Amino acid sequence: MAFEELLDKVGGLGKFQMLQMTLILPSLMVVVCHSLLENFTAAVPGHRCWVHILDNATVSDNDTGILSPDVLLRISIPLDSNLKPEKCRRFLHPQWQLLHLNGTFPNMTDLDTEPCVDGWVYDHNLFSSTIVTEWDLVCDQQSQKPLIQSLVMVGTLMGGLIYGHLSDRFGRKLILRWCLLQLAISGTCTTFAPNIFIYCLLRFLSGCSIAVVIANNCSLIIEWTRSQSKGMVLTLIYCALSIGQMILGGLAFVFREWHTLQLVVSVPFFVFFLSSRWLVESSRWLIITNKPDEGLKELKIVAHRNGMKNVEETLNLEGLRATMQEELETTQTKTTMFDLFRTPNLRKRTCLLFFVRFANSISFFGIIINLQHFGSNIFLFQVIFGVLTLSVRCLALYPMNKVGRRPIQMLSMFLVGLSILINIFVPQDMQTLRLILASVGISCVAASQTSFSVHQSELTPTIVRAKAAGLDLLANRCGAALAPLLMALVVYLPTLPWIIYGVCPIIAVPVLLLLPETKNLPLPDTIQDVENNKKFSRKASEKDFYIKVTKF
Repeated sequence: MAFEELLDKVGGLGKFQMLQMTLILPSLMVVVCHSLLENFTAAVPGHRCWVHILDNATVSDNDTGILSPDVLLRISIPLDSNLKPEKCRRFLHPQWQLLHLNGTFPNMTDLDTEPCVDGWVYDHNLFSSTIVTEWDLVCDQQSQKPLIQSLVMVGTLMGGLIYGHLSDRFGRKLILRWCLLQLAISGTCTTFAPNIFIYCLLRFLSGCSIAVVIANNCSLIIEWTRSQSKGMVLTLIYCALSIGQMILGGLAFVFREWHTLQLVVSVPFFVFFLSSRWLVESSRWLIITNKPDEGLKELKIVAHRNGMKNVEETLNLEGLRATMQEELETTQTKTTMFDLFRTPNLRKRTCLLFFVRFANSISFFGIIINLQHFGSNIFLFQVIFGVLTLSVRCLALYPMNKVGRRPIQMLSMFLVGLSILINIFVPQDMQTLRLILASVGISCVAASQTSFSVHQSELTPTIVRAKAAGLDLLANRCGAALAPLLMALVVYLPTLPWIIYGVCPIIAVPVLLLLPETKNLPLPDTIQDVENNKKFSRKASEKDFYIKVTKF
């Protein structure tokens, strides 16, 4: 916590922090497109079986040319329970007798049918191509779409664990730059994937990078920001993610061919990789990892950029060691992921935060990856959800700073679960009401995510914060990976996935009561800070906050 004193000397929210955010926020806007890309590149268009009499261009429809395509479709494709053409079966032989029924419908089960042995015909009005149309991921192969979505999320899970550890060992900036390059290369190569296996492998590698690009960018901003401004900064980060959702909807509307859309959201990461060289490594991390000389160098760079004068007299190695003496003593022992569970208070916080993040994620991804469940205009839905999350994340800053992190999370997560459960009882033909309830749910998830991220960063000590962020991403991606797989349960009960999506956030509400409130408290730097559980005066913190803001 002593690092706050050093940060006050060099400027906790000034020109440097603004420049750092200017470099970071654009990459966050684009990286979220990769997380939700399969909403569009793997969209399932209308389809039916290919039939020789109707779709073979070398064969005339009939000798006299008097039969229309609708008539030929009627005698070739059976109707489902909704009197729509079947998507996965066709008549074994043309049923000419159906031409003389005058609006009546026979029992289709009495007629011989077969699977789509010659392939499918797709509706290209919405998308010129998707991976579904390219590799025929429909009917018996339709389960591959949620598997691909889950594979991307598993990639983010693995990336969070592996690169989270490497970030604590080698630095936030170095690992971030590597992941930006990895995402640029793997995303671009995905455009030219020759088969579904290569596509899945490349998307998995992209997923490994997605988690770290978000986590390390956040760390490079948060660890350079004073405690009183963390809520505002994290809100800006989440607003950037919401803008990314809106950008994806617009790009998908313009680029209807999946190869082009994939390339458009991948190439910018080569630019982000080059511009990341101007980012400044976290001095907080450098000092905690026993590199005070390098940390002091970065502090002086920040002081210079923030226009802080006469800091050379007070900002020196001796002063830094005196200020951070307790923290530097802890660097003699290397930390691991297991350090999050060694001591009772930190172990309790870690487990509770894991469950809350999991419950939050499973409801968020349950809504956001099933856009086609709410209607056909998924471009509009993507933009609407982006606008809503952007608005709510901006508005959540005031009550979060006024009321606290915990009450906002509890109210938001309860409303998330309630809106999803109510939607179960709304008929499918009432699409407007279903969309409104889904919008309420996604808005509340956004508010909960914003307050949770602030809360989580304030509950975790600096020395293991990247590892905690990796574990947080593990919980996040466990929920994200499970959410699409739950849709396979519709074969047993159509509402079962949505019941799970709704119940999980409601269960998390009483769990939040077991976590302490952190409003206006400084960041803990060491595990001992958490175990000591020091009681800071909120009145003193608030008074100090107003003094600092006025001075700034």
